[in-house]
Order: sequence, then C-alpha cells, then structure tokens
Amino acid sequence: MGIVAGLDSSSAFTRIVVCDSETGAVLRQGYAPHPPPAADAEADPYETDPQSWLLSLGEAAGGGILEGVQAIGVSAQQRALLPLDAQGALVRPALVGNDKRAQVAAADLVERLGGRAAWVEAVGSVPQHSQPLAKLAWLARNEPDAARRIAMLMQPHDWLVWQLLGRPARRTTDRGGASGTGWWSAATGSYRPDLVELALGHRAVLPEVLGPADAAGTTPEGLLISAGTGETMAAALGLGVGPGDAVVSLGASGSVMAVHHEALAEPGGLITSLADASGMHLPVVNTSNAVRALRGTADMLGTDLEGLSELALKSTPGAHGLVLLPYLEGERTPYLPHTAGTLTGLRRDSMKPEHLARAAFEGMLCGLADALDVLRSRGVGIRRVFLLGAAAELPAVQAAAPGLFGTQVVVPQPADYAALGAARQAAWALGAAQGTLAPHTPPVWPAAAAQVFDPDEELPAWQAVRQQYVATRESIHPGAFTVQPLA
Repeated sequence: MGIVAGLDSSSAFTRIVVCDSETGAVLRQGYAPHPPPAADAEADPYETDPQSWLLSLGEAAGGGILEGVQAIGVSAQQRALLPLDAQGALVRPALVGNDKRAQVAAADLVERLGGRAAWVEAVGSVPQHSQPLAKLAWLARNEPDAARRIAMLMQPHDWLVWQLLGRPARRTTDRGGASGTGWWSAATGSYRPDLVELALGHRAVLPEVLGPADAAGTTPEGLLISAGTGETMAAALGLGVGPGDAVVSLGASGSVMAVHHEALAEPGGLITSLADASGMHLPVVNTSNAVRALRGTADMLGTDLEGLSELALKSTPGAHGLVLLPYLEGERTPYLPHTAGTLTGLRRDSMKPEHLARAAFEGMLCGLADALDVLRSRGVGIRRVFLLGAAAELPAVQAAAPGLFGTQVVVPQPADYAALGAARQAAWALGAAQGTLAPHTPPVWPAAAAQVFDPDEELPAWQAVRQQYVATRESIHPGAFTVQPLA
C-alpha cells in the first residue's frame, strides 16, 4: 500500500487530503485559509502575493499530515498569471480571479488575429478577460515597464510544483493547465508562442507540458511530485467522470463540460477546447447566468434560495405560462453579450410568486440545456449529468433538471473533489514510476457518493417546457443560438 496526498490551493484556502493509493480511502485531511494581506497593504481582489499560498500550504500540512506520504499531486486555481523575470522572481504580484480590467485587451486580441473563428482554429478558444493571455495583454498595455521584464510565464499549480521541488531549472505544467492559457492548443498538443508575442510584445519561456502520469520531479527527500493540474481538471478526475458524462456547474455563472475522446471546436467560440487530466479532452461551454438569476428572483420576492425553491414547487412545470430568458448580464451561450433578460407570458392569473419562482428555475436550467445541446451537436454522447454547486441541493433544481436535461442527473455528496483528483494523479504517477500502473490507465478509485435522479413520468411535460423556452428564445433573438458548422 502506498500513501499519496492531494493538495488543492484555491483562491481562498488550501486543502490537503491524504489517501491510500490503491483504494482512494481518505486517511487524513488538512485545511488552512490563505493569510490576509498585510495591514498596510492595499487590498486588490485581482492580485495576490503567491507567498501566501505557501504559508497556507505549510499551515494545512502541519501536525504530521504528510507523514508517510510518497507522492503529492497539486491542484490550484485557474485563470491566474504569474509573470516572472529571467531569474524566476515575480515582476509584480500574481494576477488572479475574474479580472474584468482585461476586457478591452481581450477584445483587441480577438480583432488582431482576425476574429473569433481565427482564435478557435489557433487554440480552440476565444480570448476572455479572465484568461491568462488577456491578462498578459493588459500588462503590456498598462504596465509596460513590468511587461518588458517578463521572461517566463507560470500558472499557480506550475509555480507550486516548482516551489515544492526547490525551484529546479526544469519548469513544467500539464495538458489541462496549458489548455486554459490561450497559448496552447488541445487539438495539436502544442504551444503557440507567437500568440504570447502578440499579447506581450515579445516571447517568453513556457513550461514543459507533461503527460497525465508523468512526474514533475522528486524532492531531495525522495517525495515524488506529479504534474499537477487546474482545479477544474482535478475535480473531474476526483469525481471519476468519463466518456458519456457531463458536468454542469452552478455558480453565479454556469459551465457545462464533458469528457470526450477528441478536441472539439465551434467557429463561433461557444466551445472552449480544454484538455483534461486523464489524457482525454474536456470541451467546455459557459453561460453568463446561472444562480445569479435565482438570487435576483429571490431578492424580488423577498426570500432566499431555499425559500425560492419552496415557492417554485408550489407551481407546476411550465410556470403557468411564464418563460424567463435569464440573460441578466448579457450571455455567452447564445452569444448575446449586450442583451438583457426577458420575462414573457405575463397574465393576471400567472402573476404569482410561485410561478415567477418556477420560471426562474426553469429558465436557468433551460439555459444550461442550451449549453448541453452545443456539445451534443458536436457528437458528444451524454448519458448522465453531474450537477455541482450549492444550488444543486435545492429540491426545485433536483425536480426539474432530469426532465429539462433529458438524462439522468447525479448530485455528488459534497467533498474536496479537486484535492481528491490531485491525490489520484499522484497515485497514478507513483504507480507509473514503480511500474504497477500503465501510463494511460489511472488508478480505479470508488465512485463518489451521490444522489441519483432519473427523468420521471412527467418527462413529456418537461419536454414541452423546454420547447416553449426554445420558441421564446427564437422569437426574441432569432438565429442567435446557431452552432456554426465546421469548415
């Protein structure tokens, strides 16, 4: 029996799980928040000192948590940029989070390469303000002195792996993390350094991209460090999703991703072509609006999400004729960045709190069903949907999702899936190094404990709800939801 650890460094904390490498059983756990900025430091939600990640890691690993561990996997927050000079020192604090300062820079990048389709062909995604590439362009425009000093680029999990190994000359990343940068293509498995130059004004050293079971190195004490990956890819590995599975994440905005055997593209940029942590691909479709539509409706009705769910269950499928297009902050799928939400079907007998509550849940889930349809249109078979996020626990979501998605819905028990995925990656790298696991076959760990919901006898009613939503969307935004054919 081997013992491995998974380390997840999110935007706010570090979690560590220590597992049996063969069974996946969790033996020990550690947790620590990232320390707050110094009292005399000006708080910036989009910037941070990465040393806080190391301090948090050290605290989470206290008390002998890592005793006996043979390998560590690292998962970390995505969409962050660490700009380094030629000696490996930060030229400025790391840029993290959903940094909207880079919106203009992202739009400029789109135009400079020739439009959205040109970016899809180049790297499988269109620049967004939160992407590392857009952050790089923002730096070049707003902090030219710092930009000129940039010689190397890393993401959080790259940097943490590098620190754990003692800052060796070799710098590494993995396919999953690289695919979210905007300068690596999941389809070709190669970097586009010319796109770094387009954004920054000059080229920079990029980490070596490792395979799923590769080790980044070994510490002087003999501790193996696996390749690491981003939180999304680690969570997918921790959940154990595979071909035929989709994951719908319910945050303020929404995302739909599926494990697939090849990289997918959509010329309009609806699909972001990512790689996963298992050697497969992870096409993602994002929506701008998910739980924010529920919270907005709850605020209107003077309740909270739990109260909104209770209200919705007093109505019936179809919300008495109300249809909500939940485009409260524009929308990415369909691509309507400047539109607003729409509520239709208002009649005197439908103007009741329970019908508005039901329309909010149905509108949110139908918007995510649109995203699922984008993947289906590219040949992705979806036999079940994993539903993540606190809102997945709401009874109104669980009642409506199977019928509106047209498939089985799985709501996993809350757990540290990103840390578990990092631990599973560590077990894989350890087994591959010892010759007990194949480089293309991750260890088999038990499936996550979950509630399972199947479409019920009301499926025809839910299908009618979905059809009415689509008809309403097309009447208000004709032709907007068009998945473009490949050339």
